[in-house]
Amino acid sequence: MSGPDPGDETSDERDEPHRRDPREAPSDGTAEPRSGDNDRTGPDGDSSGDGTVVQHGSSGSEGDDVTIEDDGVVRWFFGTDDDSVVLVRDVLSSVAIVAVIGLLLFGVSGVWPPLVAVESGSMEPNMEVGDLIFVVADDRFVGDEATGDTGIVTQENGDDHQKFGEGGDVVVFEPDGQAHQTPVIHRAHFWVEEGENWVDTKAEPEYLDGASCDQLRTCPATHDGFVTKGDANPYYDQYQRGGANTDVVRPGWITGKASFRIPWLGYVRLAFDSIMGGVLAPQPGLETVAGATGTGAPFSSAEAIGAGVGSVAATGAGAAAVVGRRRG
Repeated sequence: MSGPDPGDETSDERDEPHRRDPREAPSDGTAEPRSGDNDRTGPDGDSSGDGTVVQHGSSGSEGDDVTIEDDGVVRWFFGTDDDSVVLVRDVLSSVAIVAVIGLLLFGVSGVWPPLVAVESGSMEPNMEVGDLIFVVADDRFVGDEATGDTGIVTQENGDDHQKFGEGGDVVVFEPDGQAHQTPVIHRAHFWVEEGENWVDTKAEPEYLDGASCDQLRTCPATHDGFVTKGDANPYYDQYQRGGANTDVVRPGWITGKASFRIPWLGYVRLAFDSIMGGVLAPQPGLETVAGATGTGAPFSSAEAIGAGVGSVAATGAGAAAVVGRRRG
């Protein structure tokens, strides 16, 4: 009877047979390399001699592999790395962000545009040239002692309603109700009734240069409304030499009231106008409103068509309707 085949089974001290470890070299001295030790293949079937796996990445990026034919126009547009398409995507995303911000501001303010840039100094020092003003509808954030159902608190009744350094609301209105003129942002001083001799009943003589009622075309009042004045102006707007040179301001001429200001940001909007040369907001020549600030400073009579602000021209175009201009 023959014993166990050499190399197949061995016996330990207890004569218990067991299988030979395949990692052990054969007893005859010959050895074959084991698969998986030094011949490790990479994903592409290549290997290095020292056992290091060699990886071969695919050439290009995912954006380079996207094509209109294989993926369609939409996926190609959002996935391609083409420089011109990336630029268009950036522009559109900037415009979309501005639009979302504008809609949110509109939801809070209730007026459009919700932001206006001050372009004159008739409200200094409480509003400076280049300030960006957030405007709300007159029926929002109404203070105590508002006049009738207008939502406007006048300076006469505004001891407890301080806005921009003084009592009373600062309103945005169209002079004489003319929509083609740049709206004016001035303070509402008091309310007058139709036929009222407001010069004798409510006006401060110094703001009329001592003029009497019969010397003013706006007195007696031809209708109900507000008498207004720029904080830096020497006269009421309803005086011939006043800043806005307007009749008593009807409530229907008021497009909003100022809520708060952001210094300097309005300069971006005004500079954008200057750079664009009136392309977005056509501007006729400047007219001088005598006595507006005591210096005969020129003011634009352009229509208040919103023109945009932004760090790039595309963003500015997207913000075109968000920021308007207002004459102080």
